[in-house]
Amino acid sequence: MLGAMYLILIAWFYVTLMMAIAEATNPVGSVLGGIVTFVLYGLLPMAIVGYIMATPERKRRLKARREAEQQAWDAAQEPPATITKSMASGTIEVPATTGIDSAPVVPAEVRPANATTPTEQPP
Repeated sequence: MLGAMYLILIAWFYVTLMMAIAEATNPVGSVLGGIVTFVLYGLLPMAIVGYIMATPERKRRLKARREAEQQAWDAAQEPPATITKSMASGTIEVPATTGIDSAPVVPAEVRPANATTPTEQPP
């Protein structure tokens, strides 16, 4: 589809260029008339048609870019994976590592085994 669009635009460019040359070289014509003919019959319509014919491709690229950005944002919003380990002194949650190259494991939260939620003490 995109190749056909360029073929049409190139053909129209050729036709209007020939019209402009004929206008400019005609004994009753002028160079200014050839320029105006080329701009009004050639460049302006080619720009409009090219813009309209390229709209579906622009929309596809925009949609693909937005989807990629959304996937990247969704991936950044996922909480890091943690592993819960039970120990004699309590429960510890540590970030899951992916292998040798990962960062050192640092405890994210340490809770004693007999921990309870704090309650308000009356004064």
